[in-house]
Amino acid sequence: MAIRPILRYPDSRLREKSVDVVAFDDGLRQLINDMSETMFASNGAGLAAIQVGAPLRVFIIDGPVAVGTDDAPPKVFINPEIVSLSDESQTGDEGCLSFPGIYVPVKRALRARVRAIDLDGNTFEIDGEALFARAMQHENDHLIGRLLIDQCGPVKREIIKRKLRKDKEAEAAEAEATPS
Repeated sequence: MAIRPILRYPDSRLREKSVDVVAFDDGLRQLINDMSETMFASNGAGLAAIQVGAPLRVFIIDGPVAVGTDDAPPKVFINPEIVSLSDESQTGDEGCLSFPGIYVPVKRALRARVRAIDLDGNTFEIDGEALFARAMQHENDHLIGRLLIDQCGPVKREIIKRKLRKDKEAEAAEAEATPS
């Protein structure tokens, strides 16, 4: 397993539409293992394959968020599709590993049903509520190139862009100042 770099906005690869997984092989297992390690190292609740540069229709949700038990492994969603969303909604702050330190209030369906395939090639459907439903909707957005910044108005969007530029400049200055 390896920690992979997470693409950060405005990396254009984050806008790519992901393609269906057709090979359930060791390469896919390695990608998902790397995604899990990357998500844990970054304290994330979920991660889409596109966020680590793999434009495949795959995302994972942290086990405690998906299953509710502290020791549950991440839930893997391959070629997912949202089957239904409740009319009831909730608005809550969302973060994203591709937008470090940024939180945006986003309105999402309170409940979601998703159909996907697991690592063994078996189709399943799962219902989520509250944080789990929000996480599935958020990660599924990544698969179609929809990002957190798309969920806010133009003023907030500019504030986010400015903050990310400043953070990037600060990281570059820090890297320059650090002796090799």
